[in-house]
Amino acid sequence: MRTVRGAKIVITGAGSGMGLLYAKRAFAEHANAIALWDRDAASLHRLLEEMGHPTNVKPIEVDLADLKSISLAARETTSFLGTPDILINNAGIVRGNSYFWETDSAQDNDMTIRVNTLAPMHVTREFLPSMIAEPGREKRILNVASAAATVSNPRMSVYAASKWAMYGWSDSVRLELVQAGQKHVKVTTFCPSYVSTGMFEGARGMFLTPVISPQRAVDHAWRAMLSGKPVQLTPWAVNLAKLLKGVLPLAAWDKAANWMGVYRSMKMFTGRTQGKAETRGST
Repeated sequence: MRTVRGAKIVITGAGSGMGLLYAKRAFAEHANAIALWDRDAASLHRLLEEMGHPTNVKPIEVDLADLKSISLAARETTSFLGTPDILINNAGIVRGNSYFWETDSAQDNDMTIRVNTLAPMHVTREFLPSMIAEPGREKRILNVASAAATVSNPRMSVYAASKWAMYGWSDSVRLELVQAGQKHVKVTTFCPSYVSTGMFEGARGMFLTPVISPQRAVDHAWRAMLSGKPVQLTPWAVNLAKLLKGVLPLAAWDKAANWMGVYRSMKMFTGRTQGKAETRGST
């Protein structure tokens, strides 16, 4: 797939952060129809107003933590645009920067897993069968995971777990599509380091791995998605950390990660809200 021109696109978490940039890019590159999912209806309508209220863009209010809400949104989306050519699972949340035993299981941990891990699975399950059954145009699924899916990190254990699970699921679905001969549908898993959308406000960049701009992150993900690249790690140093973790003894890697600042990167994290941080919109 060389371009999104004429494509039908679904974007979750489209009201802010990276999701908003994906939406603007899809519109600027002349997608045929775009369904914008977000829990924050006001953000979606502000974006629609900024775009000039185009008839080929539909805002859909949906709580990704609620399976019924996902099913209803999928039904509304299908009525609007039919079978999507591109699905971007972008929405995500991060809460707090506490040690695991200090977190609230029901309010923090369960919600993180529901939104970051289970929701992309349910959303994809709603659309993938019809994407497979429509072999004409190439299809793409972009799953936004995180560099946290490749290395362990203190003060974000549940977030890391949610993204590790997403990474494993996403790349396994990619392999299933290849094995099943459905090569017109390609899955890309995107793993960026900290992105300056406000979601990880206070988190610090690491050695050779600065906090990156949302524009840079979206550009890397977009190009990887169009080309059907299986995994995109951004910036390049994320690859280095993954490699070092794989080849070094654990004790040596822990020392290296401490020296590089990986294990201290969340110490001053606040997120968009002081104290108990939560973001739904983009990873």
